[in-house]
Amino acid sequence: MTQGSGAAARIAAALSIVLGVERLPVRLRAWDGSEAGPPDAPLVVVRSRRALRRLVWAPGELGLARAYVAGELDVDGDLYAPFAALSSAGRLTPGTESAPLTPAERLALLRTAVRLGVLGPPPPPPAEEVQVRGRRHSKARDAAAVSSHYDVGNDFYRLVLGPSMVYSCAVWAAPDTDLDAAQDAKLDLVCRKLGLAAGMRLLDVGCGWGSLALHAATHYGVDVVGVTLSNQQANLARKRMAEAGLTERVDIRVQDYRDIDDGPFDAIASVGMAEHVGVAELPGYAARLHDLLRPGGRLLNHAIAWSGGPVTWDDDGFIARYVFPDGELVGLARMVGFLEGAGLEVLDVEALRRHYALTLRAWVRRLEEHWDDAVAATSEGRARVWRLYMAASALAFEAGVLGVNQVLVQRPGGDPPPLRRTDWV
Repeated sequence: MTQGSGAAARIAAALSIVLGVERLPVRLRAWDGSEAGPPDAPLVVVRSRRALRRLVWAPGELGLARAYVAGELDVDGDLYAPFAALSSAGRLTPGTESAPLTPAERLALLRTAVRLGVLGPPPPPPAEEVQVRGRRHSKARDAAAVSSHYDVGNDFYRLVLGPSMVYSCAVWAAPDTDLDAAQDAKLDLVCRKLGLAAGMRLLDVGCGWGSLALHAATHYGVDVVGVTLSNQQANLARKRMAEAGLTERVDIRVQDYRDIDDGPFDAIASVGMAEHVGVAELPGYAARLHDLLRPGGRLLNHAIAWSGGPVTWDDDGFIARYVFPDGELVGLARMVGFLEGAGLEVLDVEALRRHYALTLRAWVRRLEEHWDDAVAATSEGRARVWRLYMAASALAFEAGVLGVNQVLVQRPGGDPPPLRRTDWV
């Protein structure tokens, strides 16, 4: 049972209904200064009645996230503790559909809202909420979805990611490894798994700001084609190649992977890109990359996956509306099935779940250390979106709900695969 009086006690009752729990896992402080909930629990601050109105209209993850992004709901200190406590209630797994409220729960929530005087029309969502239109996974809609996430400012990403400008899971020798060193280790691991050597031609699908292309061309002497749907990423990647004297060796394009027609390539890297493709499109994605490989060429597919059992992606939740519109995840078995179904032979699978949790926590630290500059580079709401999604994702990787896997495959023909993985371990 919750303890306390004033607005906080009634908000606590409403939140307990939304979470489907009898004992609230956090302590609440309301706009009137009242507090309620377990005294030793992480503190959540409700700054405005509007936060509760959002919960009435969108009970669950989306309503809470909107209130946080808008600054109507906040945490006192560490973001991880209250989010972990709320997630433990079972209705707030990031990216997944939660059980809807029962009619009785909805009625109880409305009664609480009436007592607090917060009933009214739904507040408009924060400006950072994304809406993409058109046929799902059409080229135009995919470009808009990617732009909504990656074209929020290179300066903002530089503050979060650091000098490496790598926006995918690093590979850590130890938890106290420097993030930039861990990202450099990941880039080199990808190159070694692909068996890169001077004179080879590499396709980097979803090349981001060009970090893998830069590493592969500099250290392995390969020619690279990098494709992205983000104009801001491409502009910075081209600038980096020019500064490194690599413009003749690295071709950065704003191009959909479905439009690439100048294969074959000796190797293909797809790092953090398959999550944007969509489940229905994954067979075609695997087939297209197969066709772009020369016989004997290798593809490394690095992608986040569900690892906590069967789940249903929520197309109407916080991640879909604020972070990765139209993004979808599958489990490792399904991803391997798509790759094998396209005629590719699996050479190696490496799970990097713990590595991504470390990476996300490092990004959150950098964001928090540079908070004022990050807000100035984009908006406070956008910075709040990134802080919330990265912290929530770190907890999901730590809990085993999410995983991330590097699947190395080869197109049959050409050189035989190695007998052991000694080339890259």
